[in-house]
Amino acid sequence: MATPHEPIVSRAAIAGHPLHPMMIHFPVAALLALVASDFAFLWTDDPFWSRASLWLAGVGAFGGWAASLAGLVDLLTVKRIRQKITAWCHAIIAVMMLSLASLNWVLRYQGPEDGMVLWAFYLSLFTAGLIAIAAYLGGRLVYEQAVGVDVDV
Repeated sequence: MATPHEPIVSRAAIAGHPLHPMMIHFPVAALLALVASDFAFLWTDDPFWSRASLWLAGVGAFGGWAASLAGLVDLLTVKRIRQKITAWCHAIIAVMMLSLASLNWVLRYQGPEDGMVLWAFYLSLFTAGLIAIAAYLGGRLVYEQAVGVDVDV
C-alpha cells in the first residue's frame, strides 16, 4: 500500500503534468454555468438564454468526454489507481454525469427555444450535483492519495 508521500504518476501527461485535471475545468465551468443560464431563461423567457444553454451544454458534454479519456487512460493503465475504490467511484459518477449532460445537450439540440422547458433545468441541477460529488472524489484522489502529484517539488 502506498504511503501519502508516494506519488502515483499519471500516464496521460505532458512533461509530467497530468492531462485530466487540466482538461476538466472548462467543461465543469460550462455545466455549472448551464444552471444559471437555464434559470435566466425560465425567469426572462428570453431566447438568448436558451441558445446560451445549448452551447454551454455542448461544451460541457463534449469537453467532459474529452477530459474523461485522459482519466480513463490513467484508470486503465496505472495499477495503483485501479486499486483505489475512490478512483472507481469517481469514474462511475463522472460517466453518469456526462451521460446526463449529453442527454441534456441532445434534447436541446432539437430546437433551443422549443426544447427548453422545466425538465432541462432539473437535468442541469442534477448534473451539477453529480459534478460536486465527482469533484469531491477527484480532490480526495489528488490531495489525500497523491494521484498525479509530484510531491518532491
